[in-house]
Amino acid sequence: MADEGVNFVTGVEVGPDSDTTLQSLRQENDAVVIATGATVARDLKIPNRGLEGIHFAMQFLHKNTKSLLDSELADGEYISAKDKDVIVIGGGDTGNDCIGTSVRHGAKSVTNFELLPQPPPERARDNPWPQWPRIYRVDYGHSEVKTHHGKDPREYCVMSEEFVGDDKGHVSGINIHRVEWTKSVSGGWDMKKVEGSEQFFPAQLVMLSMGFLGPDDRMLGTDVEKDARKNIKTPPGKYNTNLPGVFAAGDCRRGQSLIVWGINEGRQAARDVDVYLMGVGTQLPKTGGIVQRAPYEVIGKPDEMKAQAIGVAGAA
Repeated sequence: MADEGVNFVTGVEVGPDSDTTLQSLRQENDAVVIATGATVARDLKIPNRGLEGIHFAMQFLHKNTKSLLDSELADGEYISAKDKDVIVIGGGDTGNDCIGTSVRHGAKSVTNFELLPQPPPERARDNPWPQWPRIYRVDYGHSEVKTHHGKDPREYCVMSEEFVGDDKGHVSGINIHRVEWTKSVSGGWDMKKVEGSEQFFPAQLVMLSMGFLGPDDRMLGTDVEKDARKNIKTPPGKYNTNLPGVFAAGDCRRGQSLIVWGINEGRQAARDVDVYLMGVGTQLPKTGGIVQRAPYEVIGKPDEMKAQAIGVAGAA
């Protein structure tokens, strides 16, 4: 990308209290694309949350990856799970990565709390094709725990009540109770506590993997409009924000998702930026790599139509 002319500027903090702000970027450039991701993690605000040893999942994974790449973990600049009882609260790809990484560190035990019940082995009647199949799956992290510790790490229908700490202010476990899910008359699901199901799980390391709430506001401030989910708001199917010349793509626009969506969002945002800068239709690929030709290339008198399109855009 650098060979293609992209200038990478590292070590720059963008925000209202920094030398570089969104406003200064707008003044210095014809277009700005915000692609900051959705990095604000969902917290678990139960008693004793401030104990040491409780981390957001991405803090654990980021430190591990950096130390691994820098020194193959020789520098010790990571959160170690070695010889610890580890609890991962929440699932998904991020939670699974925490599970697998903990096993490779040499954890004493690994447990994964899930609030929802265990999915069925096949599609339920209310989950027909082409909906995403909500079925029971075994990922690499689950397999590694079962291989090394003898059982799948997942505990379903678990509600965490409070963290428990030792006399040094470090987490030592979690008090939980089980919940039961029943279908309501309206078709939704109701959750209620299972009486007498209280249980204590030991843990010297806890990772919170419960999804993300949206992009960090430190850079955006109050100028960029957000939607009800606190993501950057854009018109349906478009990538322009409420600020002229400012676009958004990726998790900061659509919410936390997979890398394939990030790639697609970047490509589609580039199309909108191209139209904004050039004032005419774009030839950049659409989803699937399809190159959409401008109308003046498809139907008669291409030179005349192109000149007319440019003239209309310039007048606007």
